[in-house]
Amino acid sequence: MPHLAAACYGKDNIRVYKVEKDAKAGVQTVTEMTVRVLLEGDIATSYTEADNSVIVPTDTMKQTTYIMAKLHPVNPPELFASILASHFTETYAHIHCAHVKVIQHRWTRMQIDGENHPHSFLRDGSETRNADVTSTEGHGISIRSAIVGLLVLKSTGSAFHGFVQDEFTKLEPVSDRILSTEVDCGWSWNVYSKLEDVQSAASKFDRAWKAAREITMKIFANDSSASVQNTMYKMCDEILAVEPALEAVDYSLPNKHYFEIDMSWHKGLKNTGKDAEVYEPQSNPNGLINCTVKRSAT
Repeated sequence: MPHLAAACYGKDNIRVYKVEKDAKAGVQTVTEMTVRVLLEGDIATSYTEADNSVIVPTDTMKQTTYIMAKLHPVNPPELFASILASHFTETYAHIHCAHVKVIQHRWTRMQIDGENHPHSFLRDGSETRNADVTSTEGHGISIRSAIVGLLVLKSTGSAFHGFVQDEFTKLEPVSDRILSTEVDCGWSWNVYSKLEDVQSAASKFDRAWKAAREITMKIFANDSSASVQNTMYKMCDEILAVEPALEAVDYSLPNKHYFEIDMSWHKGLKNTGKDAEVYEPQSNPNGLINCTVKRSAT
């Protein structure tokens, strides 16, 4: 006999823009987000018996997102996502779990003649700051913060040798290579028992995001990388040391390859090894290296 094993539903790709106006200083601050809301609970009959009485309409989720953005701070995104998720589990008795994802898009304040402009901004990259929050009745609020889409490249200072070589291996060991990746870095917080605890910890979220971003770039730039695996482990280790409330740090790093172009066929032109200057960027296939580092049990 078939049965409904799992179910959730919601509204995805809710676009939200909020402007905060400091009339006294004449300065405006903007935040643009894409929000997803998914709900779980006593909703099985909507699937199995066409019972719409248990469905909170997805349009209601969208309108609620707008209203919560008007009534509450949208920064840091971890706090706004927690406010929104908690609203659904506290407002609807039959909804026991709410998942909210906030993707915050970059708007960086313009500098004009060396001064911050009061109301003009630029999109200086596709990198986003993300927050994934789950509010579960009786189990508190879990939060994962993330940096997604941070594209980085170093033209030297990376090697890869000493790996397994057998009859299937064509790759040659290298002592120096280009290293490029698109950073997907996340850090999970210890579970908060209630929304008030998240509100009290709000300042930690910005500090952790700033530290994770700085650590990622500093180690990427300065590490004499023996492998992506070792470099990303060092990043995780340092981020965990920054904030005691963090439970784990994870990275997913695609290896974006740049291949030397042999030009020796053209009048003996040298463009390999120490003479390499012109490369062919590769889109795929690519290496993909993942890891999660957790705090050691005490």
